[in-house]
Amino acid sequence: MLSEAIEIYHTDANRRMIMHALPMQLDEQELRKRAQRISLVLTDCDGVLTDNGVYYSANGEELKRFSVRDGMGVERLRRNDVETAIMKRENSASVRKRAEKLKLRFLYCSVRDKQAHLAVVLNQTGLKLSHLAYIGDDVNDFEIIQTIAEAGLTACPQDAMPAVQCIVHYQCSAPGGYGAFRDFAEWLLRLREEA
Repeated sequence: MLSEAIEIYHTDANRRMIMHALPMQLDEQELRKRAQRISLVLTDCDGVLTDNGVYYSANGEELKRFSVRDGMGVERLRRNDVETAIMKRENSASVRKRAEKLKLRFLYCSVRDKQAHLAVVLNQTGLKLSHLAYIGDDVNDFEIIQTIAEAGLTACPQDAMPAVQCIVHYQCSAPGGYGAFRDFAEWLLRLREEA
């Protein structure tokens, strides 16, 4: 992790925005304490639950590949009273099917501003920021990661964008779509057992 602030340049409607961030370094005791409070893991979909690839048939249908191991991570969290919710930018039938298969109570599609959508999540679930964990992989996850990192826990897949790798509490050993979510789930469960 970097020890100094990093700058991320993002172009939005011909404006250059510079976001400053510091890496989130917490001691083991604080990580365990926070893990005990987690009730909901929010996850990005593309690049975390999938390998960031999209397949199109001749009819233009979108297909995504999901890891069965990640599904077991969702189940293992559920057995420990931690729910999972997917938050993504697009509205995808394949993601809806996956959420249904995983028996997720919450699915947030068509979310353009994930950080702003946190108010909806907190209102619907009755939770506080300190009850949330988040895993994401790209610059559109940057602001929500920063917000949740203040009181909750955050992670990214092994192949996340470097700017995201620098600001999370945990970087998974697996890439997106190949067990990154499961890795994060197991890390959270280990911290909860050690507390």
